Formats: sequence, C-alpha cells, structure tokens
Amino acid sequence: MSGLASTWDEPGAVAVAPGVHRIPLPLPGDGLRAVNVYAIEDGGRIALVDGGSPHPEAGNAIKAGLAEIGAGLADVSVVLCTHGHYDHYGLATAVSAASGATVALGEHELGLLRAASQRDVYQDSVRDRRRWLRRHGAGAIIGRENPAGSDRSAPGAAWRLPDRWLIGGEQVELAERTLRVLWTPGHTRGHVVFHDLDDGLLFAGDHVLPHITPSLGFEPFPDGRALELFLSSLELVRGLAVELVLPGHGAEFADLDGRVDALVEHHRERLARCLALLSRSPGSASEVARGLKWTRSDRDLTELDAFNRMLAVMETATHLELLVRDGHVRHNDDDDGLRTYAIAA
Repeated sequence: MSGLASTWDEPGAVAVAPGVHRIPLPLPGDGLRAVNVYAIEDGGRIALVDGGSPHPEAGNAIKAGLAEIGAGLADVSVVLCTHGHYDHYGLATAVSAASGATVALGEHELGLLRAASQRDVYQDSVRDRRRWLRRHGAGAIIGRENPAGSDRSAPGAAWRLPDRWLIGGEQVELAERTLRVLWTPGHTRGHVVFHDLDDGLLFAGDHVLPHITPSLGFEPFPDGRALELFLSSLELVRGLAVELVLPGHGAEFADLDGRVDALVEHHRERLARCLALLSRSPGSASEVARGLKWTRSDRDLTELDAFNRMLAVMETATHLELLVRDGHVRHNDDDDGLRTYAIAA
C-alpha cells in the first residue's frame, strides 16, 4: 500500500499496482479535496477508471498525470465510470472529445444522467428535491442547498449520455486485462465497481472508501431505499478475492472485508441511535438528524453548510425508512406533507 491518508491528494501519478497509476484530480471548493482517476496501461493505450470533474484544474491535472507515465489524452481508449456524479463523470466527455475514447457507465445511472442532461427532467428533479426537503422538515434550506450557490448537476455539455451502458455481471475486456462489472447501488442507484480478479484489484469508486462513509442516495428523485441497497451491495463485495482496494477518494488500502465490516457497523449504530431518539419523541428526519453527529469530526447538524445539511437529512431519512420497512418505526404524513416518524406499537 502506497501513500498516506494526509497526502493522497497530492498531484501526480502514483503507481499502485503493475501497470496501474492513481492520478488525484483537484475538487476546488469541495470538502473531499480530490478524486482519484486510475490510469491503466493497456497494450500501448490507456484505460481510465473514472473521469474526474469538469473543472479546468482537473483537466490540467489529468494531462500532467498522464504525462508522468509517458502518455497523453490522445492515448485514452476508454473511460469506465463508477457512477454519474460530477466528480467522477464530468470530465469524461472532454477526455472522449480529445481522444475518441468510449465512455461507459452503469445502466441504472440513466435516470441521473437524464436529469443532468435534459432541462425538463432537471427542472422536475429540482421540484422533487424541494418537495423532499419540505417533507422531511428541511424546507428552510431550499435555495441554499447547492454547493457554492450553483447546481453541479445542471444540464451542460459535460452531461451527455455514455457510449456504452454497463450491466452488472458483465466483463469489460481490455487489451491486457479483464474487469468484471459489479452493480453496487447505494451511493447512487447505478453505482458499479470493477473487479480485476487476476491482479486482485477492486476499483471501488465511492462504494467503499477508506476513511469516510459514502453519502447515500444523493441523486434525482430519491426513493428512500439507499441504505437498504447499500448494505446489500456491501455484502456483495465482502469476501471478494481482492488484495488492494482502489477508492474514489483517499489512498489505496488492503483490508476490504475489514472496511466493509466497519461500514456495516457504523450504519447499525446509526440505526440504533435513530431508534433511541425516536423512543424519546417522534420527529421528522431533520429533527432526528439534529440528534446525530456528522463527519469524522462529530459535528452537529447546525455546524454544517446547507448542502451538507441536505445530505445529512437525506441519509437520516434513508435510515428511518429502513426502520419503517423492518417494522420498528412507523411514519405519518400530515396535511401539509410533513413526514414524522415514531416507534411502532
């Protein structure tokens, strides 16, 4: 395992396995700091796993990183994206335009990409998000929940549909290696990871991260099932023949099963805490979220900016909806559409 958690985002190309290089691309204004793009040497060409954000600094960084390994954008043959969020998919179109590379994405990201590429669907998604915020008691942040005052998913050139939709269970045949596609919904509905069985590598995207828990269900038209899907997806990758996990954010790490177990335990503790709070008093997802701690620094909900408050309430809602489906909690929608949760009789 190379790199340290405190320096994983330093620019350049880091050799993480034979013929595989991690190139961190900056995320200006984002607390995640950077996103990892993986460059795979492949028969004289380059295959990328994830594309990075469309920010100009990211574009410069991918060119510089490729130059360090003696390649350029023109050498890229394919961009395999783990999911459709701006920091993983946004630069893929520009890379494709410069190289003719094929862009591939999980088939269940179609809804996310339609909302990001078609203005009418995008506007519907904004209205749905505002209904969602009101339903869960977070209406006060409407209009302030977008990062830096702008919506990174707003339609634009970066959001064209991919050339190829990937299906869970299929294999991507590169010139010198085969990657198995695993559908791992949770972070988004269509998130996929790529398993290189021969070399024991897992290109994990935002499914399994080394130091933080992935946000759940941040996408258009959330249905409240993100945690349920995420826990099933963690079970899917647990026990895989993996020697090294290559995450979307943070340094590479070796203990996949240990990290999966830690993520599962985190959510079990969070579910138990939600039950404890509701046993004292029924409340909305926003009210329950105020009783929880957030980020690795255990911050209060009120200490977060509006965007991260939205993510926190969204995550709390998906925990509460799982408790409803399991029969531990019931919910009630009043005449104004506010949803409150209470311990089930």
